[in-house]
Amino acid sequence: MAEKELKKIVGPGNVLTGPEALEEYAGDGLFAPAVTPRCVVRPGSVEEVQAVVKWADTTMTPLVPVSSGAPHFRGDTVPGAAGAVILDLKRMNRIVRVDPRNKLAMVEPGVTFGELQAELAKSGLCAYLPLAPRANKSVIGSVMEREPITFAAHHWDSCDPLLCAEVVYGTGDRFRTGEASGPDTPEEQWEMDRVQMNPFGHSHVDFQRLISGAQGTMGIVTWATVKCNYLSRVSRALMVPSATLQPLIDLMYLVVRCRLGGKLFIVNGLDLACLLGGGSREVKKRGKSLPPWVLFISFEGYGPLPEDKVAAEEAEFREMAKQGGLEPVGKVPGATAAAILKLLSGPSAEPYWKTRFKGGFRDIFFLTTLDKTPEFATAVPEMAGRYGFPAGDIGVYIQPIVQGTSCHAEFTLYYDGADAAGTAAVKRLDREGVAELAGMGGFFSRPYGAWADAAYRRAPGTLAMQRKLKEIFDPHGILNPGKLGFRELKAEEVR
Repeated sequence: MAEKELKKIVGPGNVLTGPEALEEYAGDGLFAPAVTPRCVVRPGSVEEVQAVVKWADTTMTPLVPVSSGAPHFRGDTVPGAAGAVILDLKRMNRIVRVDPRNKLAMVEPGVTFGELQAELAKSGLCAYLPLAPRANKSVIGSVMEREPITFAAHHWDSCDPLLCAEVVYGTGDRFRTGEASGPDTPEEQWEMDRVQMNPFGHSHVDFQRLISGAQGTMGIVTWATVKCNYLSRVSRALMVPSATLQPLIDLMYLVVRCRLGGKLFIVNGLDLACLLGGGSREVKKRGKSLPPWVLFISFEGYGPLPEDKVAAEEAEFREMAKQGGLEPVGKVPGATAAAILKLLSGPSAEPYWKTRFKGGFRDIFFLTTLDKTPEFATAVPEMAGRYGFPAGDIGVYIQPIVQGTSCHAEFTLYYDGADAAGTAAVKRLDREGVAELAGMGGFFSRPYGAWADAAYRRAPGTLAMQRKLKEIFDPHGILNPGKLGFRELKAEEVR
């Protein structure tokens, strides 16, 4: 009965019920229990999204919005309640508008980074990318989940590069945030030479923060405008190798304080080996030859004097590094800065870079401050040892955000899914280790799966506030129930 009603909304070919299609969404790389959805629905417009949401609200059917392609790795797309319908948004894949003057693009949720980069290049622009995203990663999925961008000098706000958005709430109502809210439609605003750039509004309320990082529990984004950058006419890059992390952190503080350079981050040797490509043996071999820690920085030249801009920034950076007793280089054994820069200009080549070493991986990430990252970089391997996980199989990625006032600290546990002992150790670290890291001050601002318990245990007021907002914008709790600490629908509520 449900499938018949949904086919009337989106068309017969856009409601999938076959075992293979359902299996794709029943589980992911996280350790959440697999739950097979009732069906997969693929709307092609905001009107169809609204109609599906209104149907779900009337029938009390859980909806799980998905925009990126499989495989998924965080558990937020696995149904948290029985009888759920997957709302797959990949058919909505238009790049609606590129605005070179204001350096922004309006995209639908099915648009990937590769598609956006290719279109932006025609206008002399490029996207702000996270670190080598999956080829089928949704741009909107990434910005809504606040994945950090590598361009540290241009990261001003935790929600960057998100600007305005169109949202369908759990009632089926359509809402536009910020400058896009009107009173005119976006198309009418364009005719008056206005763009959907300012994310604040209505009034003093910043609605983008309601939906950002909400794992699809507050609303479904049907388009968003995102900040873009000029495409560099001249680019150079350097690496700063170090045997220990602390000197690189000291240098990074200087760099972000001056808003110097373009892409800027720190990785350990294993993460860098995975990024550079190759099979498991090659990654392992290269990882042994690479420095324990590497700070990577690029210098991006655009504007009237691109060569002069790059030369001036590089000279200033070299002087900063010299003061700290560090030597920037273009090449280390097993890697060149130019090769890394090329890899960072688009999505990861297949296979996805985090699957190259052992096939399986689990990311544990949180927010902290740069000065505390050495403490975490010591604690995580020690913790892993207690759980029986080899410290040498841990990748580390440190990304300054919000002008260096904080940073994204990411520890990747690489493991072989066929190794029962290794998998069990990763599960324990994911469940029990996260609580320990939270106790040390790690702020789990994006609490996936079991992390929600550790995150909200220290913030009961936040959870209470979010539940009140949930009652307003999704009164029947149909949007991705069971995530972010929101209760699951009871069996008798699901029809």
